[in-house]
Amino acid sequence: MTVPAASPLRLRFDAGTVCLQGLAADAAAAPPGCRWDGRVGAWRAPALAYAPLVLWLRAGGFGYEDEARAYRELELGIAAQKQPYPYQREALQAWSAHAGRGVVVLPTGTGKTLVATLAIEAKRRSTIVVVPTIDLLGQWHDVLSAEFAAPVGIVGGGYHEPADITVTTYDSAYLHMERLGNRFGLVIFDECHHLPGPSYATAARSALAPFRLGLTATPEREDGGEALYAELVGPVVYRRDITELCGSYLCEYETRRIEVELSPAERQEYEQARALYLGFLRQHGIQMSSAQGWTEFIMHAARSAEGRVAFLAYRHQRTLAMTAGGKLDLCERLLHAHRRDRMIVFTEDNATVYRISRRFLLPVITHQTKVKERSRILAALASGEIGAVVTSKVLNEGVDVPEANVAIVLSGSGSVREHVQRLGRILRKREGKRAVLYELVSTGTAEMRVSTRRRGHSAYRHTR
Repeated sequence: MTVPAASPLRLRFDAGTVCLQGLAADAAAAPPGCRWDGRVGAWRAPALAYAPLVLWLRAGGFGYEDEARAYRELELGIAAQKQPYPYQREALQAWSAHAGRGVVVLPTGTGKTLVATLAIEAKRRSTIVVVPTIDLLGQWHDVLSAEFAAPVGIVGGGYHEPADITVTTYDSAYLHMERLGNRFGLVIFDECHHLPGPSYATAARSALAPFRLGLTATPEREDGGEALYAELVGPVVYRRDITELCGSYLCEYETRRIEVELSPAERQEYEQARALYLGFLRQHGIQMSSAQGWTEFIMHAARSAEGRVAFLAYRHQRTLAMTAGGKLDLCERLLHAHRRDRMIVFTEDNATVYRISRRFLLPVITHQTKVKERSRILAALASGEIGAVVTSKVLNEGVDVPEANVAIVLSGSGSVREHVQRLGRILRKREGKRAVLYELVSTGTAEMRVSTRRRGHSAYRHTR
C-alpha cells in the first residue's frame, strides 16, 4: 500500500460519511467499504464504515489523526440499579461478546429497555436511542432521565436538543443523522424491525457509532428486510420468544379463534362482490399470491370504469368480512363477560373503530388522538375508571398497559408481527393475572386464510 510521506492520514466526518485523506488513489489495497472520491482527493465510505476502517488502519500500523469521532466517553451510573433477570444478563453478555453489535429479540413486556440502559452503562459512550413514535420518544426520555444523572436530549416532536444521551425518532434520525452522526458512539434502535426501510437504513449508515444495539420482539419482515440487520446494526445475537418466558416472566395466556357466520343478506352481498372482484383478476391474469399481484391489480383497476368497480367490490367484500354484524354482537357479549377486566379492542381501520365506539360508548385511540387525550385514556384504563378502549393500529407497539388482560381482535392484516404485537399488549406480568386474546373471524370468507397466515407464530400454538 502506498502512503504519500508528505500527507499524513486523516479521518473526518462529512455529511453522514467518513473520509480518509492522505492515502493515495492508487494504494495497493482500498480501505474497507471505501471508494475514491476525486472531488476531494480522499477515500470515502458511509459513516457506518468508521469502526472497520479504524481497525484496518491499526492493523496496518498506520498513524492517523481522527477528526471524525466527536462522541465522548461518559462517567455514568444507573441511579436506581434494578436487578436484571437472567435472560436480560444473558442478552447483554451475548451483545457484548459480539463486539457491542447486534439485535436482541425479546417479547413485549420483558424489559428490553433495561437491556438498553445496561448497554449504555457498559459502554459509557455518548448514546442516541432511535424510536418509531412520538409516544415512545417521551417514554424513553422519561426512563433515561430517571436512570442516569445526566441531561437527556430530544431530537423530534418539535424539539432539537441533542445531548450526550439523546432520544430521537426514526423520521428525525433520517433528517438529522448526516449532521449528528459522529456525536454518538452507541446507537440503539428500538423496534428495529422498522430499520430496513430505505430512508431509515440511510440514517443507520450515516451514524458513525461503532457500538449498535437493535431491540425488537418481532424481527422478521414480510419483505425479507431483516437480512439488512447484519450490515446496519449486527446479527441477531440473542433471542427468547413468548412461549419460553410466559409463566415466569410473562403472564399465562390463551388465544381463542372464534368463527362467526355472515347473515344471509351479508353472505349474498359478499359472494356477489367477491365474484366481481375475482372475475376481474381472472380476466387480466392477475395472481394476487405473487409479489407484484397487488400492484398489478391497482394498475389495471385505475385504467377503466370496470376496474374501479372491481376495486370497490374488493373493498366491499373485505369490509363485510371484517365488520360482520355477528362479530359486533359477539363483541358485545365479550365486553359484558369481561366487564371486570381491562380490555383492548383492535380493528383494521379507523372507520370500524368509530362505529364500535358509538355502539358501545368506548373511548377511542387512533392516530388522530392527541397525546394528552391518549395519556388520559390509558391512565383511566390502568386505574379501572374505564374497562375497555378501542383502537386500530396505533396501540400495536410501544404502549405499556400492565393491567390490560383481554384483547379482542375484530379484524387485522395478515401480518404475523401485528398479531404478535397485539398479543404482547396484554402479557405484562402482575400477580394473579391471566390473559386471553379473542380473534373473531368470518367463516367462509378470505379472512379465514388471513387468520391462518397471521397465526403463524409459535405464540399461537402455545397451550398450558
